[in-house]
Amino acid sequence: MKDFFKYVFATIVGLILFGIILAILGVMSVVGMISSGQATQNVSDNSVLVLKLSGSMDEQAGDNTLAQFTGNSMSSIGLNETLSAIKKAKENDKVKGIYIEAGSFSADYATMQEVRNTLADFKKSGKWIVAYGDSYTQGTYYISSVADKVYMNPQGELDWHGLGSQPMFVKDLLGKFGVKMQIIKVGKYKSATEMYSEDHMSDANREQTQAYINGLWQNVCKEVAANRKLTVEKLNEYADSVLTFSDQKGLIAKKMIDGLLYNDEVKKEVKKLLKLDEDKSIRQLSIADMANVKQKTKGEQIAVYYAFGNIVDNPASGYLMGSSNQIVAKDVCKDIEDLMNDDKVKAVVLRVNSPGGSAYASEQIWHQIEMLKAKKPVVVSMGGYAASGGYYISSGANWIVSEPTTLTGSIGIFGMIPDPSQLLTQKLGIKFDEVKTNEHALMGTTARPMNDDEIALLTKYIARGYETFRKRVVDGRKMTVDEVEAVAQGHVFTGEDALKIKLVDELGGLDKAIEKAAKLAKLDEYYTAEYPAPKSLFEQLMSNATTGSYLDEQLRLTLGDYYEPFLMLKTMNQQSAIQARMPFFLNIH
Repeated sequence: MKDFFKYVFATIVGLILFGIILAILGVMSVVGMISSGQATQNVSDNSVLVLKLSGSMDEQAGDNTLAQFTGNSMSSIGLNETLSAIKKAKENDKVKGIYIEAGSFSADYATMQEVRNTLADFKKSGKWIVAYGDSYTQGTYYISSVADKVYMNPQGELDWHGLGSQPMFVKDLLGKFGVKMQIIKVGKYKSATEMYSEDHMSDANREQTQAYINGLWQNVCKEVAANRKLTVEKLNEYADSVLTFSDQKGLIAKKMIDGLLYNDEVKKEVKKLLKLDEDKSIRQLSIADMANVKQKTKGEQIAVYYAFGNIVDNPASGYLMGSSNQIVAKDVCKDIEDLMNDDKVKAVVLRVNSPGGSAYASEQIWHQIEMLKAKKPVVVSMGGYAASGGYYISSGANWIVSEPTTLTGSIGIFGMIPDPSQLLTQKLGIKFDEVKTNEHALMGTTARPMNDDEIALLTKYIARGYETFRKRVVDGRKMTVDEVEAVAQGHVFTGEDALKIKLVDELGGLDKAIEKAAKLAKLDEYYTAEYPAPKSLFEQLMSNATTGSYLDEQLRLTLGDYYEPFLMLKTMNQQSAIQARMPFFLNIH
């Protein structure tokens, strides 16, 4: 009894301490938000914007106050704040150039392409860009190759090997545990289910995967070749030779870099460009610093709404547990309704970066966008992915802008029901009996696989879902059923190819989408505002408590590309059974 009271007392004390800490953090967060909102960054003359390519890049930057205290979050950069910083640096006469520092960096190719294009636009101002890396990944080199000068550490490496996709198949693994996936899908190219039902790629999936990785690589090579004064053929020759293991000095002869320098020597090169004495310090501006540089807000407002991640009905239903990058239907619908009713907002740009998810959630978001479109123009800007459910929610927009390297389309849906009956009955020795009032009263039971009648019923249901998806595309894109069917069937396309088949209207980045929204809204002067707002401290705490933990972050780091399929298996019963999504395990390197 003494121990009982001791543990109860300890629990009460713990709760009180947690409450005190929460209150302190809340006050600090409010003070921080007020001070940061009031702070204005003064730019000194002869400054340099430093762009560090390390960690991962998400669509939208968000303050993770809790992570700053616990240190359990991976480094993340916001595409939005990066593009904004580069544009401000271009317009500010006191910023003389950009210094890119390459590191270990993760982003999809459309995101990298958008950053690279914005850097190319920066150079039109006549200002310089210098890139340096102890080593370059293929992605960081792709971005850095736009620089006027590309330098590398004398003992560094430059990775250049081409792109490949290596899907993983777990059918036999599940079979060892007595679990089988019951799959009904529409579309011969709809390959997200192959991981669970096959032990190799289908011919259709191999065809489409080869087509889109070829498209991505051709874009990368074309742009690098233009800046480095090389040919695409020569870059492919370098890739075939695995440039990573080449002698460093040979990279200069191959025109991949301009020089081999240690980091102190790079500083001297930057000082020369700034006409600084060697004993003077370089005035540096970070991406975060540029966020506090004032920006003009004349004219009318165009809202830029970021929708990135897996599309889910609610936060607990997605397989990416612990990830804040989810498109939660009920939250997005409420936000879009608010934008619809906000008279200050004259047009909306929906920035989509999603491989899809729940078909039901996608339909709800599509409906809300239709209501928004009835009141004001809606333009979609596609990021790395806008496929399956990501295309579903985009299809009704007035105009769709895609990067050439965006992966889009994948018009199709599937149902996936786990059958653990062999695990339960044969491996664990559990026995079942049954009584029922109606023929299908026990449909969905874990005691047995679905029978032919049940599969037929589910097949009809999924077919209706596919017809609905297809109709959304037919109506939104002003195409016939036959035209859509010819490019549907779950087929994934690059943005470049999607333009040819009328799935998108224009190639370009976020800026082009904003310009189009202004034109549709007939605005001469305008500014942009970003939505949704960053989460409050309380929301971060509650989200962390219910959807993730420190272990999730460690697991993500440890498993890498295998994290998402692992979490999907782990949370299989929490997901919507009917999915509109492309393969999440693309593993493009």
